[in-house]
Amino acid sequence: MKKAIVVKNVSKKYKLYNGNKERLLDLVTPKRYGEDFYALTNVSFEAEKGDIVGFIGINGSGKSTLSNIIAGILPETDGTVTLNGEAALIAVSSGLKEALTGRENVELKLLMLGFNKHEIKKLEPEIVEFAELEKFIDQPVKTYSSGMKSRLGFAISVNINPDILIIDEALSVGDKAFAEKSLQKMKEFKKRGKTMIFVSHSLGQMKEFCEKILWLEYGKVRDYGATEEVIPRYEQFLEEWKKMNGKQRKKYRNDKIAENMKLLQS
Repeated sequence: MKKAIVVKNVSKKYKLYNGNKERLLDLVTPKRYGEDFYALTNVSFEAEKGDIVGFIGINGSGKSTLSNIIAGILPETDGTVTLNGEAALIAVSSGLKEALTGRENVELKLLMLGFNKHEIKKLEPEIVEFAELEKFIDQPVKTYSSGMKSRLGFAISVNINPDILIIDEALSVGDKAFAEKSLQKMKEFKKRGKTMIFVSHSLGQMKEFCEKILWLEYGKVRDYGATEEVIPRYEQFLEEWKKMNGKQRKKYRNDKIAENMKLLQS
């Protein structure tokens, strides 16, 4: 089968500063200031066309960072990402302009994606209806709840018919009925052979929807494989994680990050 996504040795580095003074000095002086922090370390995985891949991992593991890199919103520091087709990211308020109305956001997003006025006029009612925002579509997005923003973002993304759909916690906000409606839409995409990445803390949704699971742990791939194989291992880890106190969790995190840094330096 044809590869839809190829992520090879991707790392993402940020600089952490102790205030704006350090940030400025790092820009204007030869001396290095700030601490390097790697949100992702040598991440590699491949997805075939039509695959549904779930990203799992405890908070701070790099799931959203990787999603944003695949979607082209964030640049990788090292490594390569190759996509076979256009990708669309659905995340709470992703890409929405707070000062604009919902309708203006729809029109702006479609214009940026290359749709003409005739195509926008045809798509706009479908997007508004799917988002269930008819009464609020002409209100500024800054007045929307997180659930309303998520619904609008989801409605725009699924109606532009992308080749690769990336859903980052977009179904974790809002009402259950809309989440079910969105899952049904995703199942339609699945039947049409679309490739999807699904980021969620809901293991139930993962089991129901995903065929493969990528388990990230503090920026490193811990496991990648079939859902029925990876999820039980992750659930066992979560049981152990819940038994740890704050001090033990901090040590576990620091040890894992130190291991990742050693791999980078070797």
